[in-house]
Amino acid sequence: MKVLTCVSPHDLKYEEREQPQIQPGNTILKIKRIGICGTDLHAFEGTQPFFSYPRILGHELSGEIVESNGAQGFSQGETVTFIPYFNCQKCIACRRGTPNCCEKINVFGVHIDGGMCEYVSVPSHALVHGEGLDASTLALVEPLAIGSHGIHRAGVREGEYVLVIGAGPIGLGTMEFARIAGANVIALDVNEARLKFCKDNLNVDHTINPQNTDPVEQLREITNGDMPTVVIDATGNLKAINQAFNYMAHGGRYVLIGLQKNDISFSHPDFHKRESTLMSSRNATRQDFEHVIDALKNNHIKPSRYITHHVPFSEVVSNFNSWLNPASGVIKAMVEM
Repeated sequence: MKVLTCVSPHDLKYEEREQPQIQPGNTILKIKRIGICGTDLHAFEGTQPFFSYPRILGHELSGEIVESNGAQGFSQGETVTFIPYFNCQKCIACRRGTPNCCEKINVFGVHIDGGMCEYVSVPSHALVHGEGLDASTLALVEPLAIGSHGIHRAGVREGEYVLVIGAGPIGLGTMEFARIAGANVIALDVNEARLKFCKDNLNVDHTINPQNTDPVEQLREITNGDMPTVVIDATGNLKAINQAFNYMAHGGRYVLIGLQKNDISFSHPDFHKRESTLMSSRNATRQDFEHVIDALKNNHIKPSRYITHHVPFSEVVSNFNSWLNPASGVIKAMVEM
């Protein structure tokens, strides 16, 4: 079968490999769609933490069941997605119902080879029913689940002001689920086109470009002097993460969805006087995947807004570098097998 390997930063190559064979407890999927995400782009750039080369990228996936062992309730030919965070099912995180932060987690396409290939073998317990959604929509479930999990971690309540920093695909999904939770959403980004997308497509009432205004002053104005009770970083940018400690209300919560290689820093007195809460949000749970699929089925989220580029598998290499450029207008590139 044909696979696409990131041999080293800035080096993608098509290769031939043996098709996977069925193993106990696993399912063979014929890949239908592959969403390109920030993790893939950062791996290509050489800036992705927890990463080694060579690696087959790709974890935003949908596929058709070809052969299965142990997948109760699933049928051959069914179009599905799956939870690409393969956990040990034994560590304290797994035992306590948080397998998304398993001590020995293997994330598909990050720690182990992923789905930029014609066929994959995945644990049958990771499968998620497609519920009649099409292959492209199902490949959006994983990145949307990241946003859903961040909102769950923050414990967002109706009527709260939620500031989401970063209007990339993960940030946009986070805004969607903040809205679904009944929050007043504020988007902050330096890209005016992305901010316009938030207004025009996600019904985000408040947007801030910190290059054009003082974000603290604008946040005070929007929140009637209170500041946001929830701040979520979806950039992974060190400067943005450190700056956002200044955006929280007293008693506020700050959730880091974006991942940064280096140390973050903040004023302990300022953080302490607010009795602030700082937390990370890693991956997503099955409940998040099911929440996303329910939102998609009930038209609370429109997938057509996200997929801006459709590319056949044979043309990924020639297009990949362009997706790093914000001027390309890409929100989500979808690879068709």
